[in-house]
Amino acid sequence: MPTMRFNHMELTFPRGTLTKEFREEVDAFYGSVFGWIGVDTDLLGQSCHILLSEEAQQFILLAESDKPIESPGFDHLGLLFATREEVDEKLEQVKRYQEKDDRVRIKEYDDLVTGDITTRAFYVKYLLPIYFDVQALERGGEPIGNALS
Repeated sequence: MPTMRFNHMELTFPRGTLTKEFREEVDAFYGSVFGWIGVDTDLLGQSCHILLSEEAQQFILLAESDKPIESPGFDHLGLLFATREEVDEKLEQVKRYQEKDDRVRIKEYDDLVTGDITTRAFYVKYLLPIYFDVQALERGGEPIGNALS
């Protein structure tokens, strides 16, 4: 089997959403929590916004559309971290951000134990139409691999 990696995800918004202020708010939150870098770009004749991972090999494209995404439930993209401590640190960062901006939505979960695998996770949503599932996996109390390899 060839190796597969997440490359990008496109999220669409109603026309007029991607204002300068909206982009700055998105960049401030996702940059401070996940280290993502926001970049404006023109794509197929429209002004879009890209959230780049640190390696710039993975990104989320924000675009406007006449038929934007609707996600009223817990639709999400999973973000895997190497350790539970990293997940807990991200949760604390998100909670601190929520203190100054009540649009931050957090869904905390108890550890999920499935056999000998424990998942430490929480969901966070801010301005984008989906949640992000921030998690780490452990086997017998030890991290399973490195999320970045």
